[in-house]
Amino acid sequence: METPEAGDGAAVPQKKITLVSSPVRAIIRMRKKIRSLRNGCLPLDLPSRRSTDSPKSGMRRQVSMESSVFKTSIYEKPNIFKFDSPTLAKATLSPQLRKSKRKKSRPVLYPDNHRKYLPVEQKSKAMRCLILFILIVGFQILNAIENLDDNVQKYDLDGLEKTLKREVFGQRFAIVKIVDIFNDYLATHYHNKPLVISMNGPSGVGKSHMGRILAKHFRSIMDDDFILQYYVRYKCPEDSIVTLCQEDLSEMISSMISRAEMEEKIPFFIFDEVEAMPPPLMDVLKGFFQLNQTNEYLNAVYVLISNLGGNEIIEFILENSTNRARSMDNDLRQVVRSALVEHHSIWNVAEIVPFVLLEKKHILQCFLDELLQEGFYPDQENIQNLAGELNYYTINETKYSTMGCKLVVGRVNLLHPVHSHMDSSGPRGS
Repeated sequence: METPEAGDGAAVPQKKITLVSSPVRAIIRMRKKIRSLRNGCLPLDLPSRRSTDSPKSGMRRQVSMESSVFKTSIYEKPNIFKFDSPTLAKATLSPQLRKSKRKKSRPVLYPDNHRKYLPVEQKSKAMRCLILFILIVGFQILNAIENLDDNVQKYDLDGLEKTLKREVFGQRFAIVKIVDIFNDYLATHYHNKPLVISMNGPSGVGKSHMGRILAKHFRSIMDDDFILQYYVRYKCPEDSIVTLCQEDLSEMISSMISRAEMEEKIPFFIFDEVEAMPPPLMDVLKGFFQLNQTNEYLNAVYVLISNLGGNEIIEFILENSTNRARSMDNDLRQVVRSALVEHHSIWNVAEIVPFVLLEKKHILQCFLDELLQEGFYPDQENIQNLAGELNYYTINETKYSTMGCKLVVGRVNLLHPVHSHMDSSGPRGS
């Protein structure tokens, strides 16, 4: 009888645990479903193993589950390990998300059995107008170039260049520079400034000779009324008449420019011995060199000839006698300009053309030319003797004449009495 009592006592507590644990388990399942819905996933329902387990093991699982449930707080978020399969995860996705993913991942395919054609290019009617416009502009440019050539040919600058190369010795750079300046300026009749050329160098190197050649050449092309040769020592010899010289010079320049403008010609003013020109007279010239004048005063050529800067040229040539490149010619112009600006500001707007020292071979050419002009026989031995009587600078076996060709005419004139005596005693040709 003791045994059934013990069995009854053991059965009663088991029923109590099951009665208590069944609602708890239901609550736990509901909480799990709610959390899974919030997290967007569904838990897997694992099959129970109550049929295979013994009653004691089932009781132990129930007690352990109850203890774990009571130990965890409601506010704590338990760690849930999800072992969802890919099929289940896909099943849980909404149909809209699946459609959007399909649209994004769907590639764009082009059919291979169709050809792709580029759009047909249609010819624009404006192209004909563009071609016609280009032809008109090209014709205008060609016409302008021909007009420039006509103006240059009118002044015969090619003939001037040949004359200068034939009659002026040892000044190759100066000749090229002057001809280039004339080509640029005389190509048109409308300018924004007057042309001012300053020929500077030591005595006897051919500056005044070139001035006379320029005056003779342009007189042969234009009337004498448009060429003015002004010798300062002759026109204004005394300082007491400087005021009168200023008025006369200003009136001569203004009247000549006015006459030249009426006939659309460019006048030439050649001033020799500018080193003797008083400063008030230079101020008069400076007034004509300004840019803010009427158009008629902008169409004029002024040539200034002086010995100013000659000492600087001599020093530069003797120091750089081995290098005669064009770059050295540019450096020489800068040296001469700095020396001239110190003398007067009139040279700020001038094109500087330096004349270098003449070598002994150039002196021989001067003697030969002078002898031929005077009618003497060009004896080379006699020419060598005459040239040897002059003084020279000797640098690196190169001789530069100290006075240029200035003494050549006087040396040749000394030969006249000798030849006149020879003509009285016998035939000249012998």
